[in-house]
Amino acid sequence: MIRSFVTVVSGTLASRLLGFIRDALMAALLGAGPVADAFLAAFQLVNVIRRLLTEGALNAALVPAWLRIYQQAGTTHAAAFAGRVLGTVSAGLLAATLVLALLMPFVMTLLAPGFAGEETLTLAVNDARLMLPYLAFAGPSTVLLALSSAQRRFALAAFAPLLFNVALISVTIVLLMQHPDPSRAALMLAATIGIAGLLQLALLARRGRSSRIAAPVRIALDAEMRGFFAKALPGMVASAGPQLLAVGGAIIASTSPSAVSWLYFANRLIELPLGLVGVAMGTVLVPELTRALHEGNKAALAEVQSRGLELTIGLALPATLGLMILNEPIIRLLFEHGAFSSNDAAATAQVLTWLAAALPAQVLTKALQPAFFAREDTQTPLRATLIGCSVAIALAFLLAHVFAASGIAAGLALGAWANAAVLIRRGATRFGFALSPASRRRLPRITLAAMVMGAVLWIAAGRFAGTWSSSHLGAAALLGALIGGAVILYGGLLVSLRAVSWRETVRAIRQKPAADLHL
Repeated sequence: MIRSFVTVVSGTLASRLLGFIRDALMAALLGAGPVADAFLAAFQLVNVIRRLLTEGALNAALVPAWLRIYQQAGTTHAAAFAGRVLGTVSAGLLAATLVLALLMPFVMTLLAPGFAGEETLTLAVNDARLMLPYLAFAGPSTVLLALSSAQRRFALAAFAPLLFNVALISVTIVLLMQHPDPSRAALMLAATIGIAGLLQLALLARRGRSSRIAAPVRIALDAEMRGFFAKALPGMVASAGPQLLAVGGAIIASTSPSAVSWLYFANRLIELPLGLVGVAMGTVLVPELTRALHEGNKAALAEVQSRGLELTIGLALPATLGLMILNEPIIRLLFEHGAFSSNDAAATAQVLTWLAAALPAQVLTKALQPAFFAREDTQTPLRATLIGCSVAIALAFLLAHVFAASGIAAGLALGAWANAAVLIRRGATRFGFALSPASRRRLPRITLAAMVMGAVLWIAAGRFAGTWSSSHLGAAALLGALIGGAVILYGGLLVSLRAVSWRETVRAIRQKPAADLHL
């Protein structure tokens, strides 16, 4: 499991780092005004639908169903089932893309009511329509990625999304060199998103044909498919909880100038650790938990759940503390360029502090959901997500009147914790969360190591508080030194407290997963 986790984390880390470069270039190109608000509102719509499908979400239903058919009926029946899912999802996403294109003015008015009657609404509609082809390509891509994960082929699922960011970065660099009108630049970026989806699908389709993982491909709405989608749709919505919170925040923020941009860029920092842990948990944990449940192996079940929780807390907690302590220098270094002003950076940093408070809850949710998905229960995570979103929107609306964009971020954080609390309570009541004795010893030590690291980082950052306004290169070097030092300190504390063992970690990374599911 550790080897698979490292594979997915490596691909996700590369994608997220490229995403930071992409967003830094976009901030320099578009700034934080009406053009940027329109583009980011449209991009957020497409991004949420994309993540309803990708980043482990479809694993919630497809992986357990495919594994059950493979184990009960064999390779041919599993491939036929996958072919029907692939054909049906592809056709459904194509139809949905066409409908959304026609209804886009109405959809954008709902998602950004503050744009109504303004030119910003027209800009957002035009941008969104050019982005929509990506959704038609994302459907079949998602199915092929999920099937690769089911067969323990995690490298393809981890690294295929890199094409999306590479395409956008390349086009943005060209646009920055040409200095076009911001509105025209936004339209060109929007069109690039659709092209990026086509490139990703072409790569996956070539691999899929060679392995015959889904054949024959056809559209089907029989009882088996209806049952599958009845479980898949709730799981996909539940897995996109963080993105739904971001959309809810953007709806409220649309009435305040530049607030949509501030929330978006702050949330991008949250998505790095959330992606590293959350996507890996959804991609790796669901297949491993499903196998343990099907085999009735309680020891393996406890081991998988324990490892998942250790990795979740061990990566999310120090990331949360780091983002809270270094919020402003990170935002200034990444985004304060070109049209993105120092005032925008300061406002974004304040929002980031509150969004970081939601990170442990969001990552914990990603670690808890697979326990339900592996049991083919997608309704409970869906209810928890809806409760969390309701709490978040209500509190964000109330707090926005007093604390503006920071109040919206605080409401979103409380909603994320509500989601996690519901899952903890329902899981403990229904089946309990089995933890190994070793994990019960290690988890407090991991928490202690993170808190000590955070305290040292806070003291060190305070000593250099007056130097962040120095040269850009000097600030980058100082920030890198602080982050690198914190990582080294945290690793040393984990070893000193015997929370981890280098020998066991290396052995786990080298251990290859079983290849019995490869077709």
